[in-house]
Amino acid sequence: MELKVTNLTKSYGEKSVLKDIDFTFESGKIYGLLGINGAGKTTFFNSLNGDIEINSGKFLLDHKKLITDDIGYVTATPIVPEFLTGREFLQFFLDINEDKIGKKKSIDDYFELVQLTKEDQDILLKEYSHGMKNKMQILINVVSNPKVILLDEPLTSLDIVAQDNMKKLLKSLKKDHVIIFSTHILELAMDICDEIVVLSNKKLELIEKKNLSTKNYKDKIINQLKENSND
Repeated sequence: MELKVTNLTKSYGEKSVLKDIDFTFESGKIYGLLGINGAGKTTFFNSLNGDIEINSGKFLLDHKKLITDDIGYVTATPIVPEFLTGREFLQFFLDINEDKIGKKKSIDDYFELVQLTKEDQDILLKEYSHGMKNKMQILINVVSNPKVILLDEPLTSLDIVAQDNMKKLLKSLKKDHVIIFSTHILELAMDICDEIVVLSNKKLELIEKKNLSTKNYKDKIINQLKENSND
């Protein structure tokens, strides 16, 4: 499966953020979208998801127009219905998406995927920490099984144990999905991702991951990111 981005350009008034981006993402890999804060990573995701109007560009999934139902989006700031408990939210989501989900697991099995305790499952989402809300976002996207999964800084609010579990979960999904993992932390991208893509100077550039193991090359990329930041 391939997600092809062609001629993507996005500006905010006079400020150009993305310019003439051409790139192809493939299933079977986790792509690390690397860039410092303000580089345009979230703008890139919002463009793919149709949340913002772009100046130009096409998104094709296996030669067909990418549609909203193809995409799962885990946002940097979790958005959940805070008046529901975790269990109520998951049950509601399962009920309204019954035709799409196919074979279901039990509620407990789903929660086990993201290691939310029984106690946590039955408290209101408004009482959840940022990391717990992120877990719920990731879980909902696992359940809905979209073809493309966009992850905007999904692990930075999790403790080291939860991070390790999420890494294993995401790696288990990559065979049948296009996964793009946005982060500004190079070490995290190196740990979880198969390919490293740098958003720099308004373009996407594929970086040889093996080169990043050398200090000189790593320093070069970091300096490049600093120089071409949109901050």
